[in-house]
Amino acid sequence: MIPKISDFGTARIFGVNQHEEHTNRVVGTFGYMSPEYAMEGIISVKSDVYSFGVLVLEIVSGMKTGATTPTSSRARTRNLIDYAWSLRKDGKVMDLIDSSIVEGCSLVEALRCIHIGLLSVQDDPEARPLMSWVVASLDNEDTELPQPKEPMCFAHRNYGAGESHVHDMSLVNLKGR
Repeated sequence: MIPKISDFGTARIFGVNQHEEHTNRVVGTFGYMSPEYAMEGIISVKSDVYSFGVLVLEIVSGMKTGATTPTSSRARTRNLIDYAWSLRKDGKVMDLIDSSIVEGCSLVEALRCIHIGLLSVQDDPEARPLMSWVVASLDNEDTELPQPKEPMCFAHRNYGAGESHVHDMSLVNLKGR
């Protein structure tokens, strides 16, 4: 498969008949960009899979990435992917499903979409499935789904109510001569 534009803003960096690019000028919408593109300017077919995974999670949850999510008694702004992972980790992934679609959808299919969405937003591009596999897995309930790996940065975050922790922080005073 040929990689496509994962964000319309990305179209500005591609030349005619160009399918892959490494750039220092990152364009697009944060939250939908794969980590390797946002941080290193590397775009590939796996970048599209990441963007698709974000869209799947948004559709099933009815939330936008970076929107306010109900993480505690106080609503907090939080990344949708982190929120999905925290619900999965707590065994409450059903809470991610938008209440407006619960009645009219197959919960098994919605949970499958969430699972495929989480597989698609893996930190490591090599751990993400190919889009052809994603399409086949959405179309065939018998396709066995591997377990997604917890994002590296998620394991180090603490979203406890009102708590904040700082680890390995040093203060340095620099003075010129």
